[in-house]
Amino acid sequence: MRINPRIYIWYKFFNSNFTGLSIGSIFTIYAPLEPSIYSIGGILLAIGMMIVAKYYEKIMTIRKFFIISMFVELVILFLVIFFLVHPYTYMTALLIYAGYQLTFVFGSYLVRAETLILRKKHLLSLVDIYKQAGYLAGLVIAFVFYKILEYGFQITTNQDKVYYLHFILLGTEITIIYLLYKSFVKSFNLKNKKEIQRDRKRIY
Repeated sequence: MRINPRIYIWYKFFNSNFTGLSIGSIFTIYAPLEPSIYSIGGILLAIGMMIVAKYYEKIMTIRKFFIISMFVELVILFLVIFFLVHPYTYMTALLIYAGYQLTFVFGSYLVRAETLILRKKHLLSLVDIYKQAGYLAGLVIAFVFYKILEYGFQITTNQDKVYYLHFILLGTEITIIYLLYKSFVKSFNLKNKKEIQRDRKRIY
């Protein structure tokens, strides 16, 4: 497999855009959870990251990177849909917290694998620029969306605002999964090879 740089940087943009959009909502969703839950979650996260790190030698391949990245995004998609169907219950808060902790287990691996796979300094720079731009855009969109709900539709409760925001998160996550899938192409496809080379010339 190979990475299509032109599509991949947009995948990173929307990936960070999702984070910017959702960053403020977790405080409302996690409200029912006891403080001890965060301690247990932190312990399990640390253990999980250690286990993943132990297998770096086996999973530091572009194919494993794609599979794990897709797994993480599908978990997030499931969490968004589950929240829309079952909002604001204790079990929903617990499941969403556990689900995000599961995705965080692979956080360090994904950063290190991405660096090794992309290699090119200019491409790594572009990825970070697009990530920050996506994050900032997400923060701005979330702020504007909350204000529109408040002043345009008289929706003032945080729970209602966060619930409606998840429809935007759903569309964003579907876009992320699509771009992630399109970012990786099989190297034996001659047409894809030529497209990748053309895209690299445009980027560099």
